Amino acid sequence: MLGATCHCGSVRIHVRRAPRTVTRCNCSICRRYGALWAYYPASSVRIEAPKDGLASYSWRRKVRAYIRCKRCGCITHYKYRKKWGQGTVAVNANNFEPEALKGVRVRELDGASTWTWRYSK
Repeated sequence: MLGATCHCGSVRIHVRRAPRTVTRCNCSICRRYGALWAYYPASSVRIEAPKDGLASYSWRRKVRAYIRCKRCGCITHYKYRKKWGQGTVAVNANNFEPEALKGVRVRELDGASTWTWRYSK
């Protein structure tokens, strides 16, 4: 098991393995969050948080719910709110220990304009 935590440690996320790739997106929200997204089947992600310890944010079409720790404000993950993506959880890989990401391929997504992929590693 591999664990990720928010800054204060209140939220813990457990996954079975390190990601093979992570995605850096430059869309309006991901750019501001500075997240690296690692995608996992929802059934393989365990999230531990205090009762009422998480807050979520969605906008416009409400396709995704971005989840953060209420205590420290750290973005921990997002879930799809629409039926087509509900089987996936995107974990903010920046919350893993840095050693867990050694050798992981980074995909760059131009979510700001073209929605095309580039690979940086």
